[in-house]
Amino acid sequence: MKSADSEGAPKRITLSDVARAVGVSKITVSRAMRDSPLVRADVRQKVRETAEALGYRVNLAARDLRLQQRRRIAVIVEMKVSEERPMYDPFPLALLGGIVQQCAAAGFAVVLATGDPEMAAEARDASGIVVLGQGANHQMVRSLAALELPLVVWGADDGTETTMGVAVVGSDNREGGRLAAAHLLARGARLIFLGDTSHAEVADRLAGFRESIDGKRGAALVDVRSCDFTREGGRSAMEAVLAGGAAFDGIFAQSDLVAIGAMDALNAAGIAWRDRIAVVGYDDSPAAAAHRPQLTSIRQDWTAGGRLLASAMLAQLHPARHRSPESHILPVSLTRRET
Repeated sequence: MKSADSEGAPKRITLSDVARAVGVSKITVSRAMRDSPLVRADVRQKVRETAEALGYRVNLAARDLRLQQRRRIAVIVEMKVSEERPMYDPFPLALLGGIVQQCAAAGFAVVLATGDPEMAAEARDASGIVVLGQGANHQMVRSLAALELPLVVWGADDGTETTMGVAVVGSDNREGGRLAAAHLLARGARLIFLGDTSHAEVADRLAGFRESIDGKRGAALVDVRSCDFTREGGRSAMEAVLAGGAAFDGIFAQSDLVAIGAMDALNAAGIAWRDRIAVVGYDDSPAAAAHRPQLTSIRQDWTAGGRLLASAMLAQLHPARHRSPESHILPVSLTRRET
């Protein structure tokens, strides 16, 4: 039943009224009204029933207008900045270029921040958030979803983002793994993988890689080593493989930097590997072409990805488009070089 003020006129029921009636916070009510899995099913049901009884209605048009008036998109980069992975690395710079291009055309400014909690807090005043990288075990996405703003992520959707109502844009990582396997299997049959599969993108790359190996008679994935996304990480992982003594003739690395680090380790060990071991990186970064020998790599179109990220975000801010956030997968290709 709707409440009334002292003069008998209907009072507009607010989110706070529903929260008080149920005995939960405003953010819990907001999540429950959007059917967020972050709220238990029984609490979501109680919130909806209470809201209906009180006559609460979500004013979507007002929300959209408020978000659009801010005219700012926050871009948060989930990466550990280091001398090996500076902010001017192709990731995230190429993605950012596509985002800025699309947002500027729509009249939105772009504010850049890292995943540091204090810097990420600046996103509260934005119209929406674009995240470049999900983080290990989706930690970055989980923390930002709590801000209750439109959210789009560059990465791979293993179902986690979908259940949170978050749009994901990324390259076809499984296909990237299959392309890498095809290149390596044409030259050998005993392969290794270097990468951190707690990241959904990397897990997909390994899954596609493994599928192709399992489908070829006589082929084997003889070692999988976890490492970070740096050159030193690749070198350390390769040293561990060599110490383990496994015989191999092909390496697939989660990134170009990791692949280059693996080649560093082979060189340091005095192994004449160029005619015996094939190597494939991922990203097709400038470093892949500049390295000697030039690195074969899986190419993903980051600039196109940036434009898609921005488009997916702007679609969520359009007052006439109230549908579930849409995810997009970009094609990948193999750039064949000397390895």
